[in-house]
Amino acid sequence: MDVDIIEEDENPMLHRTDVTFELTHDDATPSRLQVRDSLAAKLNKDANEVVVRNLDTKFGMRKTVGAAKVYDTADSAIEVEQDHMLDRNKIGVDADDAADEADAEAEEA
Repeated sequence: MDVDIIEEDENPMLHRTDVTFELTHDDATPSRLQVRDSLAAKLNKDANEVVVRNLDTKFGMRKTVGAAKVYDTADSAIEVEQDHMLDRNKIGVDADDAADEADAEAEEA
């Protein structure tokens, strides 16, 4: 998966950079977490500082255009972002918490 940055806009009031990017992939559209990790590596940031807002893949195409917000710190992301976006990007969730959630879901089923 290749990541190309199309546009970067600084937002110093919220301690973040708004990023528009394009992915080129061989298989199906990558997951949000795969994209977040690849984008974080490209920008030399920690994965918990990157929040992928949306991914748009046209039918039959191997290119995806997306938008992300790259924060200065993970604490800034937790402070500013909405809870559902933090959940989707697995930010602020420890490995122990994720395991507990998986166990709880398994018990419900």
